[in-house]
Amino acid sequence: MLPALLLGAGVIVVQVARSQTPDGPITPLAAASGGDPRKITLGLDLFVDPRLSRSGRISCATCHDLSTSGASAAGVDRGDSGRPMRFNTPTVFNSGLNYRMGWQGRGRTLQQAALATLQDVHSMGGGGAAARRLGEDPAMTRRFVAVYGARPHDEAIADSLAAFVQTLVTPHAPFDRFLRGERGALTPQQQRGANRFVTLGCASCHQGANVGGNIIQRRGIFHPLGEAQPKFLRVPSLRNVAVTAPYFHDGSAATLPSAIRRMARAQLDLKIEDQDVEDISAFLKALTGSYQGRRLRPAEGATPR
Repeated sequence: MLPALLLGAGVIVVQVARSQTPDGPITPLAAASGGDPRKITLGLDLFVDPRLSRSGRISCATCHDLSTSGASAAGVDRGDSGRPMRFNTPTVFNSGLNYRMGWQGRGRTLQQAALATLQDVHSMGGGGAAARRLGEDPAMTRRFVAVYGARPHDEAIADSLAAFVQTLVTPHAPFDRFLRGERGALTPQQQRGANRFVTLGCASCHQGANVGGNIIQRRGIFHPLGEAQPKFLRVPSLRNVAVTAPYFHDGSAATLPSAIRRMARAQLDLKIEDQDVEDISAFLKALTGSYQGRRLRPAEGATPR
């Protein structure tokens, strides 16, 4: 049976659950499973293929570096048009667990998000260039026909990318192991940080298996948090947050302590003590998982946390 994360007497305690479902604000992350292997393999190859961009210079992996954090170290990346993107690039890891995609939650599925990115003039260039280029490749065309019964087209490209991204799950973080009963997986400081994360109210928005990503929330409930617009954003997942600096939709917070302090004031009307900031930072580092047996790490050029 799994240990449950419970809020009792102002602290988080671990106890044996009566069922297989942890009863608490954060639940363990399961490994990826299922999916069509042909779509997944095709999606992997497309993810790193610069032919998907109109210029032929960038791929999905340009901004979503799978060898590090699934994101980049930039405050905002530049798209195929060369113009800065509107929002900071979120990590692609565990994105399939979000109930909406993107900072504004406009995409309801990974397929919708991939298609919108592919067709956006500033992100990947759009105009059908990707499908045309792939259609000029006999081997790639044969793969699309085998999987989709048709030559390459935008919807099939997006579908295969989504199938691959769905596999980008990072289980086995120290906190997951702790929730499953490995008491020594967290340091005493990380356990204190987990307690304060819940009792201060952070878990009211950042909860579930993805520690966020499942609601839309108003920014600056008590105090302004950057520019006034957009007023509402999808709450980001905090999985792997320690390796995905800089933070916020505009990339304006360079470090975890800065992000914690600013969020506590803006969203909870709290000025939290330095010790709490240190402890919560330590807890958030315990949310860093692994991909293909390698622990995630900050992207090249990331600011130390």
